Amino acid sequence: MTPAIAIQHLTKFYRRFRAIDDISFEVAPGEFFGFLGPNGAGKTTTISVVTGLANYQRGRVSVLGHDVRRDYRLARAQIGLVPQEFNFDPFLSAEQILTFEAGYFGLLREEARKRAHELLNLFGLWDKRREGYKKLSGGMKRRLLIARALMHQPKILILDEPTAGVDLELRYWLWDFIRELNQKGTTIFLTTHYIEEAEKLCSRIGVIHQGKIVALEPTENLIRTMSGEEVEFYLKNKITERPKELESLSLIYEDGGKKLRFEDKGDAISKVLKALCHRGTEVERIGVRRPTLEDAFLKLIRKK
Repeated sequence: MTPAIAIQHLTKFYRRFRAIDDISFEVAPGEFFGFLGPNGAGKTTTISVVTGLANYQRGRVSVLGHDVRRDYRLARAQIGLVPQEFNFDPFLSAEQILTFEAGYFGLLREEARKRAHELLNLFGLWDKRREGYKKLSGGMKRRLLIARALMHQPKILILDEPTAGVDLELRYWLWDFIRELNQKGTTIFLTTHYIEEAEKLCSRIGVIHQGKIVALEPTENLIRTMSGEEVEFYLKNKITERPKELESLSLIYEDGGKKLRFEDKGDAISKVLKALCHRGTEVERIGVRRPTLEDAFLKLIRKK
């Protein structure tokens, strides 16, 4: 099966700065793929290359089999791009923004108008269709960005921080909308700083750090391999110093020493219980905390 996005040994320089360092990965058709990394890691640069907005020095990038350089128009026509920043023409109304976008992809005027009306209704923007974008709220602008990306009914939707700055209600609405779009067959490529968002939505995660791919796994595998379950001991009386027999464990002291947290590895639980019993410290209750994608992400980045 032809990959939706195929990146092979991609290297990109900005003068002497290597923004992307020999990365390779594929996104399958219909996949919900999360692309994570700290600020400046290379996420937006990678998206710019895939969408033909940035050139590159080495490697090969294709979209549904179309080379992004040689077959630029064919490759770009497969993608709907939702950028981080609002980049609308300030002199156009919401409806004009959508119909003008359709023109770039060869939609005829009546077809573009019909499609724009469908999306304006779908995104709750019908009453604002004649308003200039500057008069729209932040959430409305974000919805308009996504509507614009969908005008030509692309097979791949690339979302670069799509819920940045939106309220909680809109964020959950967008999650449901994007999830439903994916279930209907659209390939989703998502970058986000909301790690919970990636964990809830993405079936597979790629992590980029300093221009290199440092992880590429199904979401659950990444969580499981990078972070084990954490055990929390709630104590009746606090402890103020680390028992010598527990120096090999990564104990985290919280609540002034009345709570101990550590990763459940090997015989860690029995070691901690034995040490606490020896000191005469009683355990009030024990909790188990399932690791999250955020735990795995932070551990991976700090390790690198």
